[in-house]
Amino acid sequence: MYTLRKEQLTTRTMVKIAVLSVIAFILMFLDFPLWFTPPFIKFDISDVPALIGAFGMGPMAGVLIQLFKNLLDLLIDGTTTAAIGELANFVVGSIFVYSAAFIYYRNKTIKTAMIGMLVGIVAMTVSISLINYYIMIPFYAKAFGMPLDSIVEMGSKVNRYVVDLKSLIIYAIVPFNLLKGAVASLVTFILYKRVSPILHR
Repeated sequence: MYTLRKEQLTTRTMVKIAVLSVIAFILMFLDFPLWFTPPFIKFDISDVPALIGAFGMGPMAGVLIQLFKNLLDLLIDGTTTAAIGELANFVVGSIFVYSAAFIYYRNKTIKTAMIGMLVGIVAMTVSISLINYYIMIPFYAKAFGMPLDSIVEMGSKVNRYVVDLKSLIIYAIVPFNLLKGAVASLVTFILYKRVSPILHR
C-alpha cells in the first residue's frame, strides 16, 4: 500500500492500479465539449478512478493511474499534439489527485476529504490555466499553422466573453476546470465508500 512515508508495491496493489488506469483510459473516450468552451476542449470524468485510487491507496497511486492512463492513450489512440497534450493532462491530473489525497491521508475524515478535493480543484485549475496560456494554446496555434486569433475566435463563437487569449483562459478554461474538478470530486464522494472495501483488501 502507498503512504506518504513509505512506498511498498505489491502485485495486488499494482493490479488495482492497472485496473483503475484502464477504467480511466476508457472514460477518456466518453468526452464532449461544453457550451462555453471551444470544441477542442472536451469534458470527461477520467480523473475519478485516479482520485479514488489516491484516496484508497495513497497519493502516489493516483499519480501512477494518471501516468498509465495517458500512456495508454498515447499508445492506443495516438497524439495530435506531439504528446504535449497528454503530458499536460498527466501533470494537472496528478496535481489534482495528489493534492486532494495528501490532505486526506493526513487525517482520514469526510471533512479532510472535502477540503482535499477543494484544494485539488483549485490547484488543478491554476496550473492548467498557466499551462494553456503559456504553452498549450500557443503550441496548438504553431503546430497547426494558424494564428492565435483563430483559436480565440473558436472560443468567441460559443462564449461572448472571450475576446482574447486572456479572456479565453478566464471565461472558458477556468470555469471548465472548476466544473470538471467539482464533478469528479462529487462522483468520487458518491462512489468511494462503495469501492473502498475492494481497494483495502
